[in-house]
Amino acid sequence: MLKKTILGAIAFASLALLGGGAVQAADEYAHTDQQNWSFAGVFGTYDQNQLQRGFQVYREVCSSCHGLDFISFRNLQEAGGPHFSETQVRALAAEYTIADETADGGTRDGVPADGWPAPFPSEQIARDSNGGAFPPDLSLITKARGVHMDFPWWVFNYFTGYQEGGADYVYNLLTSYEDAPDGVEVAPGQYYNAYFPGHMIAMGAPLSDGIVSYADEATPETLEQYALDVSAFLQWTGDPHMMDRKATGFRVIIFLVVFAILMYMVKRRIWRDAH
Repeated sequence: MLKKTILGAIAFASLALLGGGAVQAADEYAHTDQQNWSFAGVFGTYDQNQLQRGFQVYREVCSSCHGLDFISFRNLQEAGGPHFSETQVRALAAEYTIADETADGGTRDGVPADGWPAPFPSEQIARDSNGGAFPPDLSLITKARGVHMDFPWWVFNYFTGYQEGGADYVYNLLTSYEDAPDGVEVAPGQYYNAYFPGHMIAMGAPLSDGIVSYADEATPETLEQYALDVSAFLQWTGDPHMMDRKATGFRVIIFLVVFAILMYMVKRRIWRDAH
């Protein structure tokens, strides 16, 4: 009797939680359009051309307000990333002036070992320049953000290897600016975004068709393409060693399978006479 009571209580609580979660999702979370990323899944890899385009979008549009505190110029030439040539990276770094107390005049040209320059000298100056809002650093933004999934859908992530929630979040955010619905008042310095929690965001729409010119004429210069490319680039800044990590994991799994087979054969030989 007690066992049935406990099981009934657990079942009731589970239904209540599931029902509550569904209501919460409907009221608080916007629908996420999951994209077909090249780096998705256990065998996914970064698209070098897309990362280079994404870096171009970041540099020409996003870098005026958002930094990359955990990225150095030399990271851009690493295999598995944008993989620019050493000459390109040196030329890129030299375009920036770096504060250096040991240099004549207190500044010098950048070198590949330097970190990506911050857009503002201090947080206060950043806030003063953005109406009181502080633009977040984007190095780990795809690790700090994700998409909401109700039970049981998130359980399938363990089998599909879904880790692209951060990139999906950034893409959906960048493509969801629109006019506020009738009756919704937008305060000065705020913008309506259908995907952002609460729908009011201090950052205006940064992307629009044709704002960045790609060298590859075959790549469309649209808001959606820019959002895809810069989201992929920010996925790389947050997980630059993803391809090495996946390759290592695959080798470990192969080793464990072979090891298990060998141990089974050893066990059969040792216990052969006992059976």
